[in-house]
Amino acid sequence: MRVRSLAIGLLVGGLALTACGKEGTPSNDATAGPSTTQKVAQNVKVEGSATFDRMTQNGKVVIGVKEDQPYLGYKDPTTGKYSGFDIEIARLVAAKLGFDEDKIEYKTVQSAGREAAITNGDVDYYVGTYTINDKRKEQISFAGPYFVAGQDLLVRKDDKSITGKDTLKGKKVCSVTGSTPIQRVRDEQLTEPGNIVEFQAYSQCVEKLSSGEVDAVTTDDAILKGFAAQDPDNLKVVGKPFSEEPYGIGLPHDDKPLRDKVNDILQAAIDDGTWQDIYDSTLGKSNSKASPPKLARY
Repeated sequence: MRVRSLAIGLLVGGLALTACGKEGTPSNDATAGPSTTQKVAQNVKVEGSATFDRMTQNGKVVIGVKEDQPYLGYKDPTTGKYSGFDIEIARLVAAKLGFDEDKIEYKTVQSAGREAAITNGDVDYYVGTYTINDKRKEQISFAGPYFVAGQDLLVRKDDKSITGKDTLKGKKVCSVTGSTPIQRVRDEQLTEPGNIVEFQAYSQCVEKLSSGEVDAVTTDDAILKGFAAQDPDNLKVVGKPFSEEPYGIGLPHDDKPLRDKVNDILQAAIDDGTWQDIYDSTLGKSNSKASPPKLARY
């Protein structure tokens, strides 16, 4: 049950313990440059991959990412540098495909536009808290999972009325448009349709929560812990995850050669300890332990 253990590990520690307010905030740690250095592979070939051929022809790799998730996918507004666990996984894949850091172009793509960005070729692959599910597999494909999280709730610290998903009736719940978490709230009727609030970025939801315009923000506990650590005096994570969210690397639907190659890269990183090094240098700064999940090849 390594998947469940990982989700529980994130629940306990998440991205950053509240104590991180004493040791250093996400705004400091999360805006650092690359935390690991990956050796760039030479003379890489991925026979039959149109996407890899495009990367090679362009002399660069375009990676879809998030930019507002501390310790996962974060862009420093001052330096423009990207950092976090997802960013490090993206860099790992790029390096093993033969692309150095200066050959990577990061493109921020919001949740609702991910499938279109991959299908249209706007990005070569996508790494950004992207839950693997069957509906998405109809349009794109996934390598991984490289990580598993669980859906939870972020609320104001003085709010004792929300203790889990079953206490959301009558409460305004916010998440990102097109995301799995907000769809679960809708499908399970956790609150009334009129109380569902959607934005393009989680940070917008957190702003509305802080101002009292919504009562809860829902997404994966890993993401929520990062926001709670930025404002530990006013925000908290409820701590009762009610899903398992396997994060995958989004790829073009019919590019099985590239999907197999990326899975090989992930498996090698798991086997040689690179995955653990990446985790320890990013999410592991929360002092929560985790083990990599088992890949689901297809």
